[in-house]
Amino acid sequence: MSVLLEVTLPVFLVIAAGYVAVWAKVFSDDNVDALMRFTQNFAIPCLLFAAISTLDLKAVFDWRLLTSYYAGVLCAFGIGILGAKLVFGRPIQDAIAIGFCCMFANTVLLGLPIMERAHGVAALEPMFAIISIHAPFVYMVGITTMEIVRASSKGLFKTIWSIAKTMSQNALMIAVALGFTVNLSGLMTPVVVEEAVSLIARAGLPAALFGLGGVLYRYKPEGNLREVIFVCLVSLMVHPSITWALGRGAFDLSDPMLRAAALTAAMAPGVNTYIFANMYGVAKRVVATAVLAGTAVSILSAAFWLSVLP
Repeated sequence: MSVLLEVTLPVFLVIAAGYVAVWAKVFSDDNVDALMRFTQNFAIPCLLFAAISTLDLKAVFDWRLLTSYYAGVLCAFGIGILGAKLVFGRPIQDAIAIGFCCMFANTVLLGLPIMERAHGVAALEPMFAIISIHAPFVYMVGITTMEIVRASSKGLFKTIWSIAKTMSQNALMIAVALGFTVNLSGLMTPVVVEEAVSLIARAGLPAALFGLGGVLYRYKPEGNLREVIFVCLVSLMVHPSITWALGRGAFDLSDPMLRAAALTAAMAPGVNTYIFANMYGVAKRVVATAVLAGTAVSILSAAFWLSVLP
């Protein structure tokens, strides 16, 4: 366990440093926003572009890998909705937001650095395959479900169009699209460009972790503790358990793919879950607290999954 904590603890210490820096008022909210804009609009897009443009697509875009992970996503979503509705008596729209929180893992800011520290850069390739379609898939499932419940087909299509438009302007999605374009076309990126992209990319994950700590400081612990615990259990334990069972039992994934799928599934809810809840004005307190609590608890859950995965 001590070795595993040596892998995960530095990641969370960087997050904690950002949290304490904002708490101590030596790093302002404006500083955090600027840092997150740099990481999300420049550094991490460079990381994704560099990775996807050189991926062996035939090797890592395995339907069994994606089915194992995204079947787990859908199960976590359904369990989250049913638990919030039937166990906690939440209105259906609140339940959907809670289900969304259960299925949207923080794949980039937590998953990538933990996997890299544990198994090296080469182990990230299957994770990049999952990440490349993660946000579009999860948002489409959540929005479609919410709009159907709201019984507004006009609202559904307008909202989907709005989200599609927003994603097409998102730096992460643009980087993924450019990476696929370069990969599939066989174009060669000039060496000087590769070096420049690599320099920016190397700053992405540590800066993003520090900034994530500052963002989490804004999410004051509120809401029903039992519901927060429920979300954490589904996102940190149930989701990866389903993914592991499918990958190991039904699809016989290789160890690197099984490790990537299950560890990605085991990450805490991402801050996008609060954006979704805020967009519809439902379950905001529970979702915000679950993001904060899940990130804190995942220092132990990530160590657990690293210990049991091959």
